[in-house]
Amino acid sequence: MSERMLILSDGRAGHESQSVALAKHLGMGYDLCRVEPRFGWSKAAALLLDRLSIYLSGLFSVGKLPQSSYSYVVGAGSTTYYPVKVLANKLGATSVAMMLPKGFRYNFDLILAQGHDDPPKQPNIKTLPVNLTYVQPQGIFQKKQKPVVGIVIGGENDTYAMSRGRIEAFLDEIAARYKESHTIAVTTSPRTPKEIEALVASYGFDYTLIYSECQENPIPDFLAAAEVVFVTADSTSMISEAVSFGKSAVIVLPLEAQKESKYQTFVEMLEKGEYLHIYDGSIKYRSRKVDLSRALKKVFA
Repeated sequence: MSERMLILSDGRAGHESQSVALAKHLGMGYDLCRVEPRFGWSKAAALLLDRLSIYLSGLFSVGKLPQSSYSYVVGAGSTTYYPVKVLANKLGATSVAMMLPKGFRYNFDLILAQGHDDPPKQPNIKTLPVNLTYVQPQGIFQKKQKPVVGIVIGGENDTYAMSRGRIEAFLDEIAARYKESHTIAVTTSPRTPKEIEALVASYGFDYTLIYSECQENPIPDFLAAAEVVFVTADSTSMISEAVSFGKSAVIVLPLEAQKESKYQTFVEMLEKGEYLHIYDGSIKYRSRKVDLSRALKKVFA
């Protein structure tokens, strides 16, 4: 029987997508199963019991498993880590944690951690330079006759603010450089402030997707078609997609940082590896890509 993966999901799209990406890169079939704390104190108890090496199935509710045999049990996010260990032990499967499972013992069979989390060096921890992504163009944006410039506008988080003045300056500079010679395609994201969406729409670029009006994701198509993609610094997932798929050069637009964080470390590490350029008034095309499929197949060989 071919290998199959059981993915435990906490319901967060960004976590679930990383686990699904792992299965797709490995060409492995998978089943998704939602996991939820059974009690208000389940997550706190899981942390304590994990340290005591006590694994109880009753702390979390898990949907009915589609089948009884799996080679791997995989989870991303703190709600999934304890159930991953419980079910992997029950099923005789390999336990895999996506991202560094901080607060839990690092005794999973395998941990796929990102370099910006500064994971400890131990045999079962494999470090990736980016978030695990699997990019598939959907044909939402079609390549034009002119070369394409893509612009991806994210939003605010606890690290970055997004001022109208800064985004306007970036868009002015991109328009001045590329408007006559290139097709300019821009998209906002679920976190983009309304004020910034209105600003983006006012430019009348060749292609504009305002996410609050149209819940589609043209980013994979931008990466497949564009000569260069500009992306704001707020999202490790958007940047991870940009440096691991397609042939586009990647330029990160820095935002106002409220504090030092792993976001800055993440982007700086990628710039040092020449996967991208952090915009500083100059344009440098860096299009080196992270080959996630190759890296993962080595880990799972």
